[in-house]
Amino acid sequence: MVAEKQSRLDWVKAEIIRPLNQAEAKSVAAGLRDIAKTEPLLAELLKADSALKEFIIAAFTLSPYLRDTAAVSPALLVTAVTEPLEPALDRLVDSARNAWRPRDGKTPSENEVMTALRTAKRGLSFLVALADLARVFSASDTTRWLSAMADACVAAAIDHLLLAGQESGKLKIPDPDNPSKDSGLIVLGMGKLGGRELNYSSDIDIVVFFDPEAGILTDPLDASETYGRMMRRLIRILQERTADGYVFRTDLRLRPDPGSTPLAVSLDAALIYYEGRGQNWERAAFIKARPIAGDIAAGENFMRLLTPFVFRKYLDYAAIADIHSIKRQIHVHKGHGAITVKGHDVKLGRGGIREIEFFAQTQQLIAGGRMPPLRARETEAALKALADARWITPEIAAELTDCYWFLRDVEHRIQMVHDEQTHDLPGTDAELKRIAFMLGFPDAASFSARLEEVLRAVEKRYARLFEQEAKLSGGDGNLVFTGQQDDPGTLKTLAALGFERPADISRVIRTWHYGRYRATQSVESRERLTELMPALLKAFGESQRADEALLRFDHFLKGLPAGIQLFSLIGNNPPLLALIVTIMSSAPRLADIIASKPHVFDGMLDPGMMTELPTRDYLSQRLTTFISGARHYEEQLDRLRIFAAEQRFLIGIRLLTGAISGVQAARGFTHLADLLIEAALNAVVREIEAAHGTYPGGRVAVMGMGKLGSFELTAGSDVDLILLYDYDSEAMESEGAKPLDSTRYFTRLTQRLIAALSAPMAEGVIFEVDLRLRPSGNKGPVATRINAFGKYQREEAWTWEHMALTRARLICGEASLVDEARDVIREVLAAEREVGKVAADVAEMRELIEKEKPPRDIWDFKLIPGGLIDIEFIAQYLRLIAPAKGLTADTYGLSTGETLKAVGETLMKPGDLEACLEALGLFTELSQIIRLCVDGPFDPGDAPTGLVERICRAGDCPDIGTLEGEVKRLSTAVRTIFQKVVVSKG
Repeated sequence: MVAEKQSRLDWVKAEIIRPLNQAEAKSVAAGLRDIAKTEPLLAELLKADSALKEFIIAAFTLSPYLRDTAAVSPALLVTAVTEPLEPALDRLVDSARNAWRPRDGKTPSENEVMTALRTAKRGLSFLVALADLARVFSASDTTRWLSAMADACVAAAIDHLLLAGQESGKLKIPDPDNPSKDSGLIVLGMGKLGGRELNYSSDIDIVVFFDPEAGILTDPLDASETYGRMMRRLIRILQERTADGYVFRTDLRLRPDPGSTPLAVSLDAALIYYEGRGQNWERAAFIKARPIAGDIAAGENFMRLLTPFVFRKYLDYAAIADIHSIKRQIHVHKGHGAITVKGHDVKLGRGGIREIEFFAQTQQLIAGGRMPPLRARETEAALKALADARWITPEIAAELTDCYWFLRDVEHRIQMVHDEQTHDLPGTDAELKRIAFMLGFPDAASFSARLEEVLRAVEKRYARLFEQEAKLSGGDGNLVFTGQQDDPGTLKTLAALGFERPADISRVIRTWHYGRYRATQSVESRERLTELMPALLKAFGESQRADEALLRFDHFLKGLPAGIQLFSLIGNNPPLLALIVTIMSSAPRLADIIASKPHVFDGMLDPGMMTELPTRDYLSQRLTTFISGARHYEEQLDRLRIFAAEQRFLIGIRLLTGAISGVQAARGFTHLADLLIEAALNAVVREIEAAHGTYPGGRVAVMGMGKLGSFELTAGSDVDLILLYDYDSEAMESEGAKPLDSTRYFTRLTQRLIAALSAPMAEGVIFEVDLRLRPSGNKGPVATRINAFGKYQREEAWTWEHMALTRARLICGEASLVDEARDVIREVLAAEREVGKVAADVAEMRELIEKEKPPRDIWDFKLIPGGLIDIEFIAQYLRLIAPAKGLTADTYGLSTGETLKAVGETLMKPGDLEACLEALGLFTELSQIIRLCVDGPFDPGDAPTGLVERICRAGDCPDIGTLEGEVKRLSTAVRTIFQKVVVSKG
């Protein structure tokens, strides 16, 4: 336990609690004197005034249950005031856990087990209650000790029943000294028991499963009857009231479909149920589920199997509405309205314990699939994990944690009065004062003030998460979309919101409400959409060309397979609605992506997404988590495809919103490509080796060329790759069941890699792959041996191929081969070349491109004279001639801009270098945004207004005309520099 082992009740401070009144205090003192007649140690305590004596008297006036327990079991009171608490509690837990064990060769009867459990539970409850009231224990300590006792009692009862089943001939348990081991009987503690947060007078919620394959049933056909009878006996052992009281009221109604299933459910039936019919409330319940009895190892394995059900692979905002609907039903059922103190239910009422639990659990459901640290069972740990993950602030976590434990303290005191399972505060002033005194408050008024403060704090946090207020109240106008005719008031409201064609917009929205799209066919989807409508229309109305943006959203809805997830997600995340409006008004390409792949939304819900740069480490951590559960080759590739689409989309969203620059986006896209290519290569190598074995001395590396090599990929880029390999020349074939010679082995590996990256599947492609930059181009082999690559680059490669080599970068592969390839690149680029020939070749190539692929217009930043190709050619030309100019420059892994700086500071005039870098910065920023937002050419006249505004902001220009002037000015300057630096030297 967390508390120090030697903590004692006589640590109690003076006046920690006050007696209910002096009459009660005198009555308790008289009762204690009667007990002391048979307990000398108590007589010593009562002789002198002390804080401990005052505390005991006060406690017994406040809790009739504790007073009655001391009268029936004086030895418990002696233990409480004379012994360290934790050792005494440990003994009680141990006595309960071992209640089933034979003694003196005799197996205890069921009644003897029941008596032992009740005695232990009563003793622990008494000691824990006193320690809690004395503030020797915190509420957290109290809940843990009560949970430990429940674990022990249930486990002991299960062991007893298993042993009894063997003695009756129904079971054959593997180890009578440890009946539960390998029994296949799983008992999960749910709710507060699972989270080790049990109430002072709590019911315990358990679910029981059995594995028919465990082999302990004498007759497997009797499984349901045997285990059903066993569970009925379990309930009797734990909750039947006897002369010794009861242990725990026991509830098994959290099992699958409790109205039609037996008390113990087979594992297969349970898994089929949860995979096919499991509800969101059941997912929430299983967050806290914990194996507490029976076959613990089997229970832990079952929990692992349930993880995909509880914590979805995709972020799951649809769960919020379901969880909140449960909360609303509780309010309706209980009749809870405004916060009050008298009669308030501190568990289920507004601002109560359940709201804090739901606050944590819904966010755990939403993100726990992607973020394993959020899967904490305990409420406090869950709040801390949410804060660590930046789903909530540390201040909110601390506030709700304090509120949670305060309310748990209140709940415990309510239950301590008469050992009743109630959460309602008293309805009278006198009884409310009792609770106030038990908590250490001087009067009911100060307690009430603090309680109201806590309840309102919780209600505020809960409301912000679950009960988003409509942005438009009824006073702002009508929004009615039922019937066949337009509502005149609604048309006025739409016009006031900013829509130019309100009748058309009204007709479109009525289409949604008629359920003509798959996304709005279900009643629940339409209900969510109705709730969302005011905020949605207000957000679209505030965008430029609101009609166009909303019609694009309509097109998006038309393609959605279902709408409930989306509407729930938007309704509970106002910033996400703003992002959707931005996408619909600025980026048709992104709108098409989310229409075809709605799961790409998931990552947008990570609160840290906009503040986290898409660095290699950031992406690597998420990729590792996302693919870690994939077991088979195709599943691994599918997860890579999903991750590729989602992260490209998220990098694009950062760029669109201005959270990152075009250069940062290019880096992000490239880091993503590096990681995906490496993961795909690793999966392919494992697959090839499984089929054909390893090749002796075999080594593989992947080299990125072009924009991949220079960290300048865009949202729509393909990847230029060269696969290099090497092997032991003396080896004739691979060492597998189906051996291949070297050519076929490495060719097949390359072909599998290309297919893995670019084959169109349901989840899309990872990347389109271009291999034309390999030696011999498309006519040569798809994979190149390292010695052939080196020979070709040294002896046969043309100038344009050496230009391409200036942007070559090893992406992944075997370390020694990576180093060897880098050495080849450095060696080739270090060679001194004839400056005139290189200049002539570069100028000729640029002229050929200009002739065969002329630019469409001024917005074709790559191909315009003085555009990106001119800048790239200048950088590549200068890099190739640098050795001849006496300049040693290692530009491996540098971008075009970085390469220009590395060689241009020596080989260019400062003004020319500055102009090229300025143009490169602007063209990169604009082309990144345009490639992200639209497929095909950019035409300012046809482009969405939001996109035009976005690129004007990117170019720091007030309007598109000014921006066009800047593009012309800079491209003209670059073309002049290209002529001067390159053409004139040829």
